[in-house]
This record gives sequence, C-alpha cells and structure tokens, in this order.
Amino acid sequence: MDQSTISDYGFLSDCRSGALVGRDGSVDWWCPDRFDAPSVFGRLLDPEAGHWRLAPLGPSRVERAYRPDTLVLRTVHHTPEGSVAVTDALAAEVGARGHQLGMNSPAVLLRVVEGLSGRVRMGLDFAPRPEYGLLTPYVHEKPDGAVVAVAGPVALTLRSGGPALRAGRDRVRQEFEVAAGQCVGFDLAYAPLYGDSPARLDPLTALAETVQAWEAYRESHGYDGPYVEQVRHGATVLTGLTYARSGAVAAALTTSLPERCGGDRNYDYRYSWLRDFAITIRALWVAACPSEANRLFAWAARSIGRVGDQPVPVLFGLEGERDISEHELGHLRGYAGSRPVRIGNDAWRQRQLDVPGEVISAVWRMHEHLGETFDEELREMVIGLAEQVAATWRLPDRGMWETRDVDRHYLSSKVLCWVALNRAIELAPRLGERADAPRWAAIRDEIRETVLRDGWNDRIGAYTGAFGSTELDASALLLPMTQFLPATDPRMRSTIEAVERELGTDQGLLRRWGTDPAGFVLCSFWLVECLMMAGEEDRARRLFEQMLGHANDVGLFAEQVDLRTGAQLGNMPQALSHIGLINAAWRFSDPISP
Repeated sequence: MDQSTISDYGFLSDCRSGALVGRDGSVDWWCPDRFDAPSVFGRLLDPEAGHWRLAPLGPSRVERAYRPDTLVLRTVHHTPEGSVAVTDALAAEVGARGHQLGMNSPAVLLRVVEGLSGRVRMGLDFAPRPEYGLLTPYVHEKPDGAVVAVAGPVALTLRSGGPALRAGRDRVRQEFEVAAGQCVGFDLAYAPLYGDSPARLDPLTALAETVQAWEAYRESHGYDGPYVEQVRHGATVLTGLTYARSGAVAAALTTSLPERCGGDRNYDYRYSWLRDFAITIRALWVAACPSEANRLFAWAARSIGRVGDQPVPVLFGLEGERDISEHELGHLRGYAGSRPVRIGNDAWRQRQLDVPGEVISAVWRMHEHLGETFDEELREMVIGLAEQVAATWRLPDRGMWETRDVDRHYLSSKVLCWVALNRAIELAPRLGERADAPRWAAIRDEIRETVLRDGWNDRIGAYTGAFGSTELDASALLLPMTQFLPATDPRMRSTIEAVERELGTDQGLLRRWGTDPAGFVLCSFWLVECLMMAGEEDRARRLFEQMLGHANDVGLFAEQVDLRTGAQLGNMPQALSHIGLINAAWRFSDPISP
C-alpha cells in the first residue's frame, strides 16, 4: 500500500485517545491507552509500523463525511460491482452523556461495513505492531471466534460479526463479500496484557451509542454566531483532542509529521501547551463550552504548582507531568522519509517569557466566573507569575516558535510580559495584600516603552520578530490582539500591511517568517482578526473563506499548508488551527473585545 497523504486522514476520538483513518480505509495511527502513549498502528510514520485496512479489494471512488456534530466517520466506496459504506468510531462508554464523554472510554475501535448496492468484495488486513512498531505480536484464534494479538504489555482482541477470523503468523488477512442490505461489524479492544480484560461490545449497538453520546454532548453546547457549521465542527475537533480525565487539550493527535517533507523539524505535539492557554480558553467560551474551559483552567493551575524562580514550563503532559524529555525512535523511517521521529518534547526545558502572560490573561478572562474558586492557591499563582515576569522580562528567550538555536529578545515575548503585568494589575483587588500593583505598573510601562522603541524598525516600516532584527514575523500580529496597540495605530497598520504583503500568498496562506517553508494556518486566522480590528471587514471575510478552502474534505486542518501544492503539513489535526478558526469567526461579530 502507498502511504496516504496527511490531508487524506479523518480523525476519530474517544476523548482518551484518537485514531487516523485514511481514504483508503486504513487506520494508520492509534495509541489506544492515551493520546501520548505508544502506538499499536503507526504506519503513518513507517510502512512497517502497523495498520488495519478495511476496504474494497479493487479501486473505488470515495465519498466521506462525519455524522453531524460527531467524530464518527462514514466512508462510502463506489466500485464497479456496487457500493459499500464503512463507518468508523472510537467507542464511547455505554450510557455516557454530556461531560461524561471520555471519562471511562473503553479503548475500542469500531468498524461497521454496510452494503448499499450490488455485491462488493472486501479485504481486511489487520497488522498491529505495538510500541511504535518495535513489537511483532503473536496472533491466536479464540474459541469464541475472536483473534487476540499479544506483544509486550499489549493485548488487542479483534471480533467480527460476520466472517470467522483466521489468524496468520503475525496478522489477520482475509476477504469477504458484502451484499446490499447486509451489515458486518468489527470491534477491536485494547487492554494492558497484565491488567483488566478488554471490553466486549456489540459493534452495531456500540456505534449507535457512540453517535448518541456525541450528539448529546454537542446539543448542550450552543453557538449562534457567524459561520455556525465551521465553528461547531471546530469545537467538536477540540473536544476530540481533549483528554477528558484531566481536561487538558492536546496540541495535536500525532508526533513528528514534518513542516517540510524530508526535513528534520519533526516534533511531538501530543501534550498541552500553556502558551495556547488563553486563546484556547477564549475558543472554548466562544463555542459555548464553559465547563471545558473551567476544567482546562483547573488542570493548568494544578500542573503549574507553586511558582518559584525557575521558568514555568511551556507544556505539560496530559495529566500534568512536567518532565517529558525527548528522544528519537531511530527504527522508524518517518513520514515521507522525514527523520528523526521524536517522542517527548524538550521545549519543556526552554525559557519562554510569554507563558506567564498567557496564564494570567486566562485568569483575567475567567475571573468573573471563578467566584469562590479564586482561592489562596490561585492568588499565589498569579502573584508568583507576575513577580517572575517583573524579575526576568529583560532576559532573552526562545520565543513562541520554540527555536532551538540561541536566545533572543523576541517581540512577542516582551509583549506578553506586558500583558502579564497589565492583567495582574487589573486582578490586583482579588489578589490580596501581596499584590504590588504600583511596582508592577512601573515595570509594565517600562516594557511598553522598550517594545515601542526597540521593536520598531524604521527601514522595514514594521515591528519585527526580535529587537534589532530586520526580519518580519507573523507574531507581530499579536500586538492588537492583546490590546498592546490598536490595529488602527499607524505603525501597527504598517506592520499588518507588511506582514500580509511579505509573508502572505495569493492563496491566503501566511508564513511565520520569510524562510518558513509553508503557510502556518493559525497565522492566517490571526490576520483575519487584525483586519477586522482595523475595520477591513471585506478583506477579512475574503481571507477567512479562502482559509476554509484549505481544510481537507472532512473539515480538518493540520498545522501548516504547502505553499505550492496546498497539501497539509505538520501534525494532524492541529488544535491551534481550529482554535484560530473559531476565534476568527467570532471576530466578525465582535471586532473590539480582546
């Protein structure tokens, strides 16, 4: 089988983990225990790292779509002999409704084949390879007709509601026929080999239950602003990237999908970034998900713990783990030969001065809703972060793009230091006697003067990415979005125009910097917001609708888009891309609010 492109994948989720299924019917990524656990299907990163294909044997024309307001994907294959539908889902716990979705997901992958017309010959190729492809399992037939694949700490039990399954040496590979009106269900249950027994579900019943769980969840979350369909779908994707047990939102489902095919900027995004915190909180509120926002906030406060002298990590594991040290999986070839494949992410070690600003900004956004939960621990966190900013804002750092070369005085980092103190001053009446608002105000004003003086480049006619630099950077668009400067300020207008002119393309794609190999989806949505804030609604709307056209056929965005081919690049699906869409859509109804 040829490897699917990133754009070919649909996203399944049970709010514990997620899977990617290609248009060809192959599940090429699934880490069943948790989003950041080892994969059992990893063909996404190496042809030999495991997959489960279920599709017609011959060529077919494919149409697919999600069931509305769900991450249950229905793929219709039209062949010369007839048509067949395959519906894929990660099972919800029986009876889960509302915010119970994902709390006790059974880790079962459901696949239901439905004959629509004629008679279609199907092929099943089940080849799990646990531990990111390091392990080749033993596959055994069970007396009840199931097969079980065991290797290392993993047991995978595959059951069929149709043909009896026959175990090969290390896989199940067989054919069967489906006639019009016939349904055949399969369920694949994960369990730790030395733990609880795998769940046993009827595929058709479990699929209907899963659809109901997603529909009930979305019914409790309303949105009546612009671009309703796209915002609701974006909110569903964000829910699918949420680890329900803690409330943390994974930055993406995958690791090491490249920014450029054949390149080495391949990182693990299966963790939760504090930098994304404030805009994620805003997107959740826009999409009318206050409970998710509250749970994400509580997760962040617990993960940070008591603030000391050391920089607050920019990212944490999904249950608040701090040490997520990075290493390479040298046995994997990487997507399209893009090595290395990394798990873990050493960005947690970096100094990134913008992080406190993101966290305090989120507290500020939510403070009216926190009520009695604005307790001593929360006050200590805000004061600790504000004091850390006051002591460190003059230092260089690695910036929001997490460079791995040298520290610099990044514009966006200094602006977020200003945001941290500005918001802390506004929160001071709730912070108690230790809040030193007058001193914070003096430092805040010094930061502002420094940014206005050292961030501006007369020759370029714009605020640049770092002090003293001549390079434009899309992160300068944060200045109006954080209320540092109005979008109508002459220098800010000049910066917006320069960024759009020099970093943009006719396709609406915006690079982060001049040599960035691809358009960064979030940056284009930032530009939409800035244009709206500058009173350029027509231009903003044209750009927004151009960007909608870069989603794949089931409305998913990866991190980036190839400037030449329009192909998706980077980890998939990317939370920031969908967050950017939601916030930009809302900006059409509220061009002023931060």
